[in-house]
Amino acid sequence: MMEASRGQIWFDALTSGKGSASNNEGPIRNADAPLGETTARFITVVPDPHNRFPRATDNVVGLEQGWLLARAVRNAIDADRETSVKRPIVAIVDVKSQAYGRREELLGVHLACAAAVDAYASARLAGHPVIALIVGPAMSGAFLAHGYQANRIIALDADGISVHAMGKEAAARVTRRNVEGLDELGDRVLPMSYKMSAYAKLGLLHELIAGIDADTPGQEDIGRVRASLIAAIDDARQGPRDLSSRLKSADAKQIRAASIEVRKRMAEQWDAS
Repeated sequence: MMEASRGQIWFDALTSGKGSASNNEGPIRNADAPLGETTARFITVVPDPHNRFPRATDNVVGLEQGWLLARAVRNAIDADRETSVKRPIVAIVDVKSQAYGRREELLGVHLACAAAVDAYASARLAGHPVIALIVGPAMSGAFLAHGYQANRIIALDADGISVHAMGKEAAARVTRRNVEGLDELGDRVLPMSYKMSAYAKLGLLHELIAGIDADTPGQEDIGRVRASLIAAIDDARQGPRDLSSRLKSADAKQIRAASIEVRKRMAEQWDAS
């Protein structure tokens, strides 16, 4: 029997296994479950060893994953269209990559991933607090499709968790370094680092939670994560629906000062035209 992925472990922990069979479509798990005084929709990507696309049998975002993510999010948007208070959407992130393959490229994996991105962004702009909870790798286009459009991003500070454009071995080859040299570069150039503590300094994380057992969470671990999710939802409801908060932290103002200045000048030129 295949060992459960972290995405599946945390999905089960936060929903108490309440996802019905109709909501468990191959590589996607989604369920509505209580979270504080509200009900949230939890969504995650899990390995699918019997997927008809050989490149998409792991916890990656491929053709089916992208379209199914979009469906799960848009179903929540449609269900709450007439309500004034929109349900939170929690994207539990444990994705290794987008599914590369000749068939996936020919059949439009970019469109499937874009559909998921658009669904999450539409939910956020419609007033759904979208929270990403990173419990495993959050790599490349898979994270862009599942999690990066969130109002707030929370991550566990544990082994095996990183946010990056590519895996460490691949990045070492591209930069013509060994893995040790890549780690040394990451200590000097934060965006190249694979440490979550470095990623947090870029201003993209709402919270980095240390001291959590990511693989076998106990009730105390689950309770701490629940409390963080509830606080992030409340914070998102009080803030703007765009992603401007990522540039307002003290770390972002220091580390991303050039990016902030470029955005400022572009806005000035745009408004002047």
